[in-house]
Amino acid sequence: MNMRVRGLALACGAAAAYAAAVRPALLSWGATDTEAETSYPSDELIENATSQSTMAVSLPAPPEAVWPWLVQMGYGRGGWYSWDLLDNRGRPSTDRIVPEWQDLAAGDRVPTVPGGTTYFRVEVLDPGRTLVLRSDIELPSGRSFDPRGPKPRAYADGLWAFHLHRLPDGCTRLIVRTRGHGVPSVPDRLFTWLLGEPAHFIMQHRQFRELRRRVARRGFAGLEDAEAARPRRGDLRLLR
Repeated sequence: MNMRVRGLALACGAAAAYAAAVRPALLSWGATDTEAETSYPSDELIENATSQSTMAVSLPAPPEAVWPWLVQMGYGRGGWYSWDLLDNRGRPSTDRIVPEWQDLAAGDRVPTVPGGTTYFRVEVLDPGRTLVLRSDIELPSGRSFDPRGPKPRAYADGLWAFHLHRLPDGCTRLIVRTRGHGVPSVPDRLFTWLLGEPAHFIMQHRQFRELRRRVARRGFAGLEDAEAARPRRGDLRLLR
């Protein structure tokens, strides 16, 4: 019995430590307090969100050079610039800008699997500034549905929003905001807390790193100094 009590106490202590220290860092990696607390275009699309994260990075290129990489994302397109084995069925994300993948518009579907049964819908597209992707998944089938119609009994609704801001040195501050809501609420929150949030952190951090590698070029001095001087919330310093 004592062993069980000690085990339970240890588990509770670990959960409390994760909730108090680790989780806030995951949800705001790289973001300043101001960035994490700011409201962004599209936040209102999921008013009753039960989860939210704000991650940010500075990229060594102007917004107009970063933007083409974002609009060509998708399965069968440019990929996601993350862990391709996990989110792109092993197909390497592209290392070049492809002209035929640049014509994206609000309302378009960005596939995530072959056949397009699961996809992101482009909710907001402001060239060079904002790209907002929305995913509405019916559960347990995992198929996408149109949120403008009737909602299924069980579903997960989420936003993946990219906001680009020009820095004083001409480079780009990329802020990624996610917001989510699911029904039934309790299973959705447990899944998000235990798996969804850590998985997003791993994949988003990798995407930041790969985007930086792709857009890096000479002629944009000052980024390292700006990054070092910028106060952040959950900076785990993994990027480099």
